[in-house]
Amino acid sequence: MPTLEVNFDGIVGPTHNYAGLSPGNIASAKNAGAVSSPRKAALQGLAKAKKLADMGLVQHVLPPLARPDTDSLRRIGFSGTDAEVMEQAGKDTPDALAAACSASAMWAANAATVSPSADTTDGRLHLTPANLAFNRHRAIEAVQTRDVLRTIFADEHRFAVHEPLLATPRLFDEGAANHTRLCARHGEPGVELFCYGRPAGAGCDLDCGIHKHPARQGEEASVAVARLHGVAEHAVYVRQNPDAIDSGVFHNDVISVGNEDVLLVHELAYGDGRGSSGGGNTGALERIGEAVRVRCGVEPTVFSVSADELSIDDAVGTYLFNSQLVTLPETAESDPDGRGRMVLIAPVEVEENPYSRACVDRLLDEVPQMGGALFVDVRESMRNGGGPACLRLRVVMTDAERAVLGARTKLDDALYGELVTWVEMHYRETLSPSELADPALLRESRDALDALTKIMRLGAVYPFQR
Repeated sequence: MPTLEVNFDGIVGPTHNYAGLSPGNIASAKNAGAVSSPRKAALQGLAKAKKLADMGLVQHVLPPLARPDTDSLRRIGFSGTDAEVMEQAGKDTPDALAAACSASAMWAANAATVSPSADTTDGRLHLTPANLAFNRHRAIEAVQTRDVLRTIFADEHRFAVHEPLLATPRLFDEGAANHTRLCARHGEPGVELFCYGRPAGAGCDLDCGIHKHPARQGEEASVAVARLHGVAEHAVYVRQNPDAIDSGVFHNDVISVGNEDVLLVHELAYGDGRGSSGGGNTGALERIGEAVRVRCGVEPTVFSVSADELSIDDAVGTYLFNSQLVTLPETAESDPDGRGRMVLIAPVEVEENPYSRACVDRLLDEVPQMGGALFVDVRESMRNGGGPACLRLRVVMTDAERAVLGARTKLDDALYGELVTWVEMHYRETLSPSELADPALLRESRDALDALTKIMRLGAVYPFQR
């Protein structure tokens, strides 16, 4: 049955702002307190998604979550009208208000972990919403994300949308940002690669060899998701290099990206053992390669970038590895020069940095599967620590599965035009953290999302609509 990868991009929400809420995310911390542009951010994200759709890729979108989330503020003792709750929180605990207003669900790579039906024991496509329990502003996403996914992936005969894992430190789960699938082709059985920063049983970050920034993904969470999805027998678990985490690699997709039989990876991505040096990539790559050879019948192409070629600081600053690596449709038009079937969708920051640009040039020269690179402007997202790959959730689907999706999520010309008009009508040009307590922001956001549910045919998916 025809199978391909669908990218579900998160639409940037109306409350997009720079509050610096994410420890270990260098860009987020660097830009804390700056004035954001929600309108520009949303339009940049949609434009990126439309470019992929115009290339012939199947592109869908996910709606923003309801923000400000006044329910989360009521749960910590604030009361009164929603406007009063926001005003009180802004005075007493501005960090809680900032968390309630965060538009971080735009980074759909953290929405869930996905296993396609070709891999699972029951032949269904499985999704587990990430609990994101490490950060307050992201932990409040899990329930709404589950509801959105169950609206879209509603057919229980073909899809299984699980509950998020229990929100405990040993089960910290950050979703697909720490998950990669390797295979011969998308429709064939694959190896699911789970990357974790916190080993099972580790009591604290010092036990993990981490001294500066925290580890997020738990090994036990990765194992639990693989068990839920019925993919444990062909899963590979690798550990993040502690030194990389301390350098700002808070998720594995900041330092590696894979697609089908190609894996792009920095030499300091993975670690073995608990020493501060992390042990390097060698052991991890050997296990990955053997698993792919045995299950998929192909030799994976590993493109490794050395620290001499691209420092960790430049890797984090440009987000080279937070690019999307996508497979083009199998048509002559999509690959006119016959170079290869894959394209790297990279942020413009990669093109502007001579070291990361040289890595891309070498990638195109040395990896025969590569057909080209496209540089996209998602600067509003990048300033908060999310590149092109952060903005999308990858879902490998058969034609039959795509045919039963709920809601209107496929980004065609008509939906793109309606979404652009919607953003221009409802989004503010600028927003500063000091404006988050503005009651008008709550009204504007809810009006926008209420209109969006009609455009996308989502029904009453948001709590304020029920």
